[in-house]
Amino acid sequence: MIKIIILILLTNTYLFSQNNLVESDTSKTLVKLNPKKAATLSAILPGLGQIYNKQYWKVPVIYGGYIIIGHYIKFNNGMYFEFKNALLMEVDGIESTINPFPNFSESLLERNMEFWRRNRDLLIIFSGVYYLLNIVDAHVFAHLNEFNINEDISMNIKPSLKQINNSNIVGISIKFNF
Repeated sequence: MIKIIILILLTNTYLFSQNNLVESDTSKTLVKLNPKKAATLSAILPGLGQIYNKQYWKVPVIYGGYIIIGHYIKFNNGMYFEFKNALLMEVDGIESTINPFPNFSESLLERNMEFWRRNRDLLIIFSGVYYLLNIVDAHVFAHLNEFNINEDISMNIKPSLKQINNSNIVGISIKFNF
């Protein structure tokens, strides 16, 4: 009984059809974007390639990322110099200079100095990777802009009846239209 109800519900039913979800708009013509130009513009000034691709919303994201990375580079650099100066005050032998971190030994000051220096250097490398990702994003989107999707993409599910070895087998047939 359940099989019959499922077969009735699925008979000639379109589960997904792009024609139903997206209005057909043949009046718009795709503007071909030059991926090399988009990448070059993004390399000259980050975000310019995204503007060329008409992805204006990405520009604040790109510059927000640079602001955050720059803030943490500055913070890590300040902490590095703070521990470096404390280490210099600890080992200089002059009684008038006082270590701002009295509970830290010389080895602990040196470890903290190296920790903040390493974090600063990794963030500088990360900013370079972020710059390259900006260029790759502009280049890839310019390529994907000319990717044309046919409006006849659909999936059709129907009940099916097959005869295998002289026995009838009831099943479901899935048909994809590209």
